[in-house]
Order: sequence, then C-alpha cells, then structure tokens
Amino acid sequence: MATAADLRLGIIGTDTSHVTAFAKVLNDPTSPDHIAGAKIVAAFKGGSPDIESSAKRVDGYAKELNEKYHVEIVPTIGDLCGKVDAILLESVDGRKHLEQAKAAIKCGKPMFIDKPLASTLPDALAIAKAAKAANVKWFSSSSLRWAEQMSSMRSPANKSVTVWGPGPIDKTHYLDLSWYAIHPMEMLYALMGTGCVEVTRIASDNDVVVGKWSDGRIGSVQVLRPYGDYGAIAYTEKKVIESGKIKVSYVPMLKEIVKFFQTGVPPVNEDETLELFAFMDAAQKSKEQGGKPVKLKR
Repeated sequence: MATAADLRLGIIGTDTSHVTAFAKVLNDPTSPDHIAGAKIVAAFKGGSPDIESSAKRVDGYAKELNEKYHVEIVPTIGDLCGKVDAILLESVDGRKHLEQAKAAIKCGKPMFIDKPLASTLPDALAIAKAAKAANVKWFSSSSLRWAEQMSSMRSPANKSVTVWGPGPIDKTHYLDLSWYAIHPMEMLYALMGTGCVEVTRIASDNDVVVGKWSDGRIGSVQVLRPYGDYGAIAYTEKKVIESGKIKVSYVPMLKEIVKFFQTGVPPVNEDETLELFAFMDAAQKSKEQGGKPVKLKR
C-alpha cells in the first residue's frame, strides 16, 4: 500500500452530497478542515433512476468533483482498480451496495462503505462474507458515531441509553430504518456496544424502537419524522448524562477513514455493524407483527 502522503482514493456513487463534502476536506489544502494523507482521484457515477434524490444529483455531483476537485470520472468500477489505493463506496442507494461492493472487492483494496451498509440483513451479511473470502478490509459507519458528545458518553457504567434522530423513509428499502434512521442506530451502538437479544418496535408517526441486551441493559431509539435534531441520554446508577443537541460533522469520521486506509485496522468492528443490521431486521419484523418482541437472528 502507498504511504500516507500517496494514498489515492476512488469513489463509487456520486449521488450524495457526501462526495463533494469529502472532496473539500481531502482535496482542498486551503480548507480549514483539511485532512492530509489521502486524496480522491477517481470516481464512478453509478446512480439509481428510481430514487429521485439520486437521479437528480448524480450528474451534478460528478461534474463538481471533476471540475472543482480534479477527480477523473471513469466508466466502470473496474476502471477504478488500477488508479486507487482504497475505495469509498458512497452510493446513496443501499440496494446497490452488494453488487458494487463485490465489484470493488475484486480490486483487493480496503473499502469504506457509507451508510447504509445495505438495504437488507442478507445483503449486509453477503458483503461481509465476500470481503472475508477475498481478505479485503472494510468498515461501514455513520458520521454520528464520532460526534463530539459520543466519546464522553460512552461508558461501561451505562445501564440504559436513549437516542433520537430523524428517520424519513424511502419505499425502496425493505429495512426502512436503514434509509436515514441508521444515524441514531449508529449512535445507540456507539454507546451500548453489542449484545442485543430482542427488539420491540412501536410504529407510529414517530417510532420507538427498544432493544434488550443480554446483560439486562436497555437501549432505545426515538425515530423522528420527517426530521429532527440528534441527541442522547445515558443513565448510570449514579447519574444521568445528557448530550444536548448533537452537531453533524464529517471531519472526525474522515480522520478515522484515512487512518483505516493507512493502517488496515477498522475503527468499527464488523460484528457490531452486522448486529446493528440484525437489530434493524428484528425491528422491521416487530413492526410487521404489530409491535411484538422479536429475537435477533444472524
């Protein structure tokens, strides 16, 4: 792998504002948030014609990447392979991720997969299986995992945690929580870690999803629609810790991504990401069953 100063990154999917936001931080040395050590050099547009936000933005973001940040637009994922040292899978459509990840895995390069990892639990498991078979390092996460308050609230003393955030739904995604509520879901797992065994979901205008952990801890997510602020409360035996309004920033996550590409050590454990998808799968089944508790399955 190239040294930190030489890392060349390739993008898959130019239908999200993440790609230009990432390029500003990585490619523009005059940016106050500039992160040295990696630069986006090539991109494959992709896009999903049946998702309006994708179809309307894919060409515009590709044009901005090319003209403002000097990113080469290539016709296929395979064309990225010889041009890059690592890959950012950015397609806004989680349904595309399994097919695109498999194509990227053939490159043999480490990969960050932006949220959501997939639109279903089987697809998420298939991505992990394909990457393992090819010995390709990867991780997936929301930027909310590294929000400033998360680090100070993360503690083994937490007995229960409540998080909240926006959760608009797109009909194309079976796991409807994966479309946007993936952000508060990531916050929950950042504070609770693995070990959830059962999920109950009360579906309404604003859903409530409650998970029971094997050690008795309780984690819940308030899903706000159509949008709302992010926040969290952690309860210990002796105190209550409130986050206040959580601000969204890509910079802390990008630092973790660059470090991952440099070291090959994922900052988020694969098992945690896959359990998070099993959590959302159980929540979907609970919703379909009128709010009955559902055991996690992997």
